[in-house]
Amino acid sequence: MVEAQLLAWHRSNAVSRRLATIPGIGPITASAIAATVVDANQFSSGRQFAAWLGLVPQQRSSGGKELLGGISKRGDGYLRRLLIDGARAIVGWRKRSARTIDRWIGGLLSRRPMNVATVALANKSARVAWALMKNECEYDHRRARAA
Repeated sequence: MVEAQLLAWHRSNAVSRRLATIPGIGPITASAIAATVVDANQFSSGRQFAAWLGLVPQQRSSGGKELLGGISKRGDGYLRRLLIDGARAIVGWRKRSARTIDRWIGGLLSRRPMNVATVALANKSARVAWALMKNECEYDHRRARAA
């Protein structure tokens, strides 16, 4: 019953449908983002949106020395969890897949642990989601791979 109502709302909402085209973001995550963030212009950049979700490193800087810690975990924990779960599915699938790995994820996995790569992909997905909401455009996988 609830799932049917959620899917009906997702299908009737243009923003939610656009967000669901991003890899790792399905109808539930897209609906949650579209319902929570009514106006993307409240954020000046994708980084600010990712920071609002708590997907950026904590800064512990002193005396000109910049120290970055784990993610800040500030903001909406539900949206953050949904984005990280979607990113975990993509990273795990790409890691196990016999096909060629996306260069960005492959390079990240060669340098960083899987959980760090997962949060980095969730951060990237949040930034892409903000850009789609702000510019009211469709996700283009060809442009995303060039980045």
